[in-house]
Amino acid sequence: MAYRAEPLDGGWGWMVVLSAFFQSALVFGVLRSFGVFFVEFVAAFEEPAARVSWIASIGIAVQQFGSPVGSVLSTKFGPRPVVMTGGILAALGMLLASFATSLTHLYLSIGLLSGSGWALTFTPTLACLSRYFSRRRSLATGLALTGVGLSSFAFAPLFQWLLNHYAWRGALLLVSALSLHLVACGALLRPLSLAEDPVVGGPGAQITSLLCHGPFLRYTIAITLINTGYFIPYVHLVAHLRDLGWDPLPAAFLLSVAAISDLVGRVASGWLGDAVPGPVARLLMLWTTLTGVILALYPVAEVPTGLVALTVAYGFTSGALTPVAFSVLPELVGTGKIYCGLGLVQMVESIGGLLGAPLSGYLRDVTGNYTASFVVAGAFLLAGSGVLITLPHFFCFSAPTSKPQDLVTEALDTKVPLPEEGLGED
Repeated sequence: MAYRAEPLDGGWGWMVVLSAFFQSALVFGVLRSFGVFFVEFVAAFEEPAARVSWIASIGIAVQQFGSPVGSVLSTKFGPRPVVMTGGILAALGMLLASFATSLTHLYLSIGLLSGSGWALTFTPTLACLSRYFSRRRSLATGLALTGVGLSSFAFAPLFQWLLNHYAWRGALLLVSALSLHLVACGALLRPLSLAEDPVVGGPGAQITSLLCHGPFLRYTIAITLINTGYFIPYVHLVAHLRDLGWDPLPAAFLLSVAAISDLVGRVASGWLGDAVPGPVARLLMLWTTLTGVILALYPVAEVPTGLVALTVAYGFTSGALTPVAFSVLPELVGTGKIYCGLGLVQMVESIGGLLGAPLSGYLRDVTGNYTASFVVAGAFLLAGSGVLITLPHFFCFSAPTSKPQDLVTEALDTKVPLPEEGLGED
């Protein structure tokens, strides 16, 4: 355990960024590329799109709903053993999925078991990273999450190649081997103790205060709405393109195009989040609004040029909103409550992750195409943007950005509120 009065803004924190980079690649890079398996599962089990969509949705929902467990365990034991255990569970789930003979087996192996492993890896790693950085937090988060974009660029064609040569069972065995590297990522996480930690209290006191905090609750609602539509292209874009007559490999390659622009968007947004004065929530609202509009325009584009242009734009804006979404939370609750705060947000937003893809698949089964699916997905993101403008100081352009080093000082003079006190007015 390393003891510091305030975040390091460097040092071993860059090793934590490296760990988060590979961890995000092995969790969300796999999830984003899972649309390549979607068509294979529909054909192999002869099931409708809505039922097959539950595989990825259950995995996303379990990862997010189980995040408070990872947060509490990390608060007690530190993030290192928790993330290493999660890596073992994620690999085991993919291994068992290769022997599946029904969709139920995939629900349990990929959805439940691998999802549980992802729950123990993603939130503790991002929370640990947030504690190591203050002035460079958005940039560090953006660099860490570029692993999602790079892995999506590599995994989508790689998984399609594996499917062509080894079928879906052999491909899942190799994905299991990749997932086992999460254990090495967890070994790099060194717990950091900050000066404000004793002040904010234990997990129970933190959760109670957060549940009485109005801005935190509104932020959680906004992220849940965003999450409902966010993953739709990564689950159903390949199927949508094949409905339009595209061959499987070019359709999978278009996900790689999105991954490249996603990578650029994450780094650019991370830099802007630290450079632009004022609340980071304004940047988050901007990127979310643009992403929602782009999703709603997908049914209009039918020619390849238009689809490629929209996919590049979607990759950039959807990638850009991710690092600033994680940077908003420390501004609202402080670094001392980041483990529990991030865990609660991930748990509640799992509702969106659970319902988004199946709703999209259901709309496709009812209408015969993905037009309604993409329009509804865009509407969810636009609704989330509307909630974000209610956060404190959103329209106050003279208000300085709340930096975590200030929160450390403020926390030393602030008592943990009793359940009935809340955290004060907005």
